[in-house]
Amino acid sequence: MDDSPLHADGLLLRPFEDADAASFAAAVRESAEGMRRWMPWSSVDYRVEQALQWFQACRDGWAAGTACEYGIFDQDTAAFVGGAGLNKIQHDPRFCNLGYWVRQSCRGQGVAPRVVRALAAQAFGPLGLHRVEIVVAVGNEASERVAVKAGALREGVARNRLVIDGRPVAAHMFSLVP
Repeated sequence: MDDSPLHADGLLLRPFEDADAASFAAAVRESAEGMRRWMPWSSVDYRVEQALQWFQACRDGWAAGTACEYGIFDQDTAAFVGGAGLNKIQHDPRFCNLGYWVRQSCRGQGVAPRVVRALAAQAFGPLGLHRVEIVVAVGNEASERVAVKAGALREGVARNRLVIDGRPVAAHMFSLVP
């Protein structure tokens, strides 16, 4: 899979580099209080070593053809904004999951919908996929708004679709198709 950077209206999406680990960890720590409910991996004491482990998992996903995970950066300043990716890629029947998070200090600026649109274009273009799913835990209203703003169709609620902190959670199913 091609790991070329993507551009999204003032944002640069590119694979993580080890040099990003300190910025990534700082962004997670800054955002953990608001993200923890939906992303239990985030914590106020998130460390650079954890970021480096994540980056290696991202590289492994690229190599296996099962994930394309990107860091989100401000195109002009190169400041770290968040992370997003296409994962759980199924080459037959040609669909994937799309996930995203934006650091606390950059929320409310339309970052996530721009990123979703750029990743969907990547999925439907170079990757040749036919469906992108955005799975949002019931109650995560901010992520629901992102999916809707990005043009995803709400298909319903799937019971026990996610596991968060070891517990099954119902989730809204959104989809994008070409």
